[in-house]
Parts: sequence; C-alpha cells; structure tokens
Amino acid sequence: MNNIRPHLTMLTEDQTQDIHQYTMKLLATTGVRVDSPSAVEMLTKKVGISNVDGRTVRIPEELVEWALKVAPRQIQIYDRRGNPQFTIGGAEDRTRFGIGVTALYYQEPETDTPVLFQRKHMQDMVRVGNKLPHYDMVSTIGIVRDVPDYLTDLIGSLEHFANGVKPMVLLCSDEHKFDDVLRMFETLHQGDLGDKPFIIPYFNPVSPLVMNEGTVDKMKIAIERGLPVIISNYSLSGATTPITPAGTIAVLLAELLAGLVIGQLYKEGAPMFLGMLPVYLDMKTLLNFYDPQSILVSLACAEMMAHYGIPHCGTSGSGTGWGMDLLAAETYWMNTLMFSLTKGGIAPFVGDTLGSKAISPLTFIYCHEIIDQALRFAGGFQLDDANVGLDEIHKVGPGKGYVSAPTTLKKYKNGYYVSPIFPRWSMEKWIAAGQPPAQKRLSDYGIEFLKDLPVPDDHDELIGKGEEFINSLPVK
Repeated sequence: MNNIRPHLTMLTEDQTQDIHQYTMKLLATTGVRVDSPSAVEMLTKKVGISNVDGRTVRIPEELVEWALKVAPRQIQIYDRRGNPQFTIGGAEDRTRFGIGVTALYYQEPETDTPVLFQRKHMQDMVRVGNKLPHYDMVSTIGIVRDVPDYLTDLIGSLEHFANGVKPMVLLCSDEHKFDDVLRMFETLHQGDLGDKPFIIPYFNPVSPLVMNEGTVDKMKIAIERGLPVIISNYSLSGATTPITPAGTIAVLLAELLAGLVIGQLYKEGAPMFLGMLPVYLDMKTLLNFYDPQSILVSLACAEMMAHYGIPHCGTSGSGTGWGMDLLAAETYWMNTLMFSLTKGGIAPFVGDTLGSKAISPLTFIYCHEIIDQALRFAGGFQLDDANVGLDEIHKVGPGKGYVSAPTTLKKYKNGYYVSPIFPRWSMEKWIAAGQPPAQKRLSDYGIEFLKDLPVPDDHDELIGKGEEFINSLPVK
C-alpha cells in the first residue's frame, strides 16, 4: 500500500550542523556547572584538570561525540505487568502522549475551582490515564498535600503504582525520597525494575547551564538500576535562557548533552531521553507562557534528537489555560499537531492549567480528543487501486451519489472522526436542547466519565504492601 502522510520539518542539514557547532563551542568554552562532587571528580578524569574550574566543567566535543555514539537509539518500554507497550526511536516511531504535571491543585470538574491536590485525586487521575487509550503513559499527576510532607512522594508514588498498569514517568519533589520510592517499587514489583522497564524517572537540569546535585545524583541511582531516564530542561526565555529562540536552543541543548555525557559515564549504553520545555517569561506579569516560537524551539529539539539518534522527550505545550478553555485549547492543538507530524518521541505532561499549578480532569479528557484527531491527521491516507476505486466510480457514474455505494456502506462507521463528547447537532437541535455551551457538554461528559474508572485487580494488595513498606521507614 502507498500511505500518504504529512510531515513537518524545519531545519536544513546545514542549520542542524550550525546548531550543533554553536552548542559544542558553548560546552567547550563556557562549560556547565556541576554541583555533584562525585560527578565533578568523574568528569575531571575524562576532560583533564585544565578543563575544570571549581565546579565548572568544560566538555570537549570528542567526549560529546562518544556519548552520542554509545547511547541507545531505541528504547523499549513495557507496562508494569511486563507487556511491551511501545518503542521510541527508529523509522516507525510516533509521538506517545502521557498525562501528569506534579500539580499543587486539582480543578473540580463541576466548577473549575482549584482545591489542594489530595491522595484521592492521584488515585482517580491515574485511573483516568489508564482508561483513555491514546495516553500511552501516566506521569506523576500531582503533589499529594493531605498527608505529612515527608510522606508526599511515597504516598503519591504508591497511588501512582497501584492504580494503573501503563508505563510510569516518575517525578519526586523531595530528592532525598527518590531512592526510597524506587525501593518501594522493587518491593511491590518483586523483580528487577530494569529488566522490562515501565518506570521512567524524570530529571531537570537548572538553566542556565547548571547540572544540580539532586538531578545528577538521582540520575545515577536510576541508571545503576537499569532504568531509562529523561533529562529535560525547563527554560524561561528572557530570564533563564536568552530571549532569542536560537540562543535558547544553544543553551538548552548544551545542558542536555552535558546530561547525556554524565549519564553515559555512569553506565555506557544507559537508555536516555532528552528534551526541552521552552517557555517565555512575561516581563509585566512575571508569568510563564507558551508562545508559537516556543513550539518552534520544541520542533528544533525534536529534529536535533533525530539527527543525533537520541530518543526525544517533548513538551505537551500545556499550562496556559484557566481550565479546559479556549486559552488551553489553542496551545494544546498547536503543540499536539506539531509533535504528531515530527519524528516521534514522548510528550508526557498533558493536563496542567493555571501556569502548571493545577490539573483538570476535563483537560485530560478534552486533550484525548485532540490527540485522537491529531494522530488521525498524521496517519494520512492510502493511495492505491482499492482506495481510489475507479471501478466503483465508473459504476456510480456522473450525477449520482455514493450513499449506497459498497465502499460507503463498508466504511462509513469509521471513515471519519466522531466525537464521544460533542454531537453533530443541527442549529434546530441545539436550540431545542437549550443552547448548551460546548464547555457544559464537556463538563457533563467528564463528570459521568469519572464515575466509572478502572481499578487494577491487584490494587488492594499493592496498597497494603506499599503502606507496610512506608511504615517501616524511619521518620525523617
């Protein structure tokens, strides 16, 4: 079959090389600050004492090239029951989406009112992510705030683990609890977490050009267990990175490649995703936001990772709206469609609102619609004898219709997109229904959707074992 598919590209081969050379020069001259003493010691042995000034390490191009050569080009991800889910990297790769953002607040679907994120919200939202099929993973949804602070990461991660089976992107707000969380997972899983990996820890460098101690040391803990890791930087153009997209790309890419070098020095061949979360800082309001040029920076990063052969982790373009509203929809649509037309990777953070402080279940549900349609668009269509159907066109002939044509009767049920949320009403039917706003339809659908969420059959057992493990830890 001849599949016609749309593709989005931006960089020429020369521009790709230009970005690479700017980044190499930045790493070799300015360098990065590495706050982990053990990592500085390890790097010093590789780059020589002349390239180390206190905690600042200048990384030569040949070391970066080595890291790019030994890092895996493909990463296979499983669910927590050991079933293969997807492979990132390679010609047939496509973007895989996930929900979550480590929010502090939960927006009630009835009113959009933000309330403190609680344990029950983690439970329900993980189940939402497992129910909606176009979400391929579930990231840490929020920071549980109805338990003591020292239990936030442990209780939240336990609910994350026990309420779904899809791959997990793991974020810990307290770096000192990261090892405890992984040990709890090992207890619950009763096996090697790195054997068929379903947990993907996520780490952020600190822009500009700082590999902070918590990120570097947690990365080592995860890599030593054989887990794939995500290194992704969050930038504020005009504040923590240059205000120009070109300058932002150079700074962020330098941070990512420094993280790749450190990861590969910890363990040659360690599976790693690299990516950026580039936003702007509004100088008047001091709020962060996604601009269309943020999307261009993300696209450039995706193409650089494809050039390097490194699996990519992109932004979900989220956080802009005041709930699941027009503000959120415009950014989600632009970003989701863009990533659906690129060379693939993961975009694990769908769902945040209000400057990423909150999450809304309605955003999860509506964005699933966006992803469904974007993937349908990116999938293209078939061009061959059967799909053109010249014989059928000849039989119908001029001036007649195709409503009863065999191909129409065979394909009409799945030949075009049908929304489970928004009916295709005529004006008359909409008026007869009381002229409901689309937002009301989404809210009503979402409230009903949340009443029937899947619960894994081993949920109670896992919660019991997890709480027993947590209670065995010293209070600190």
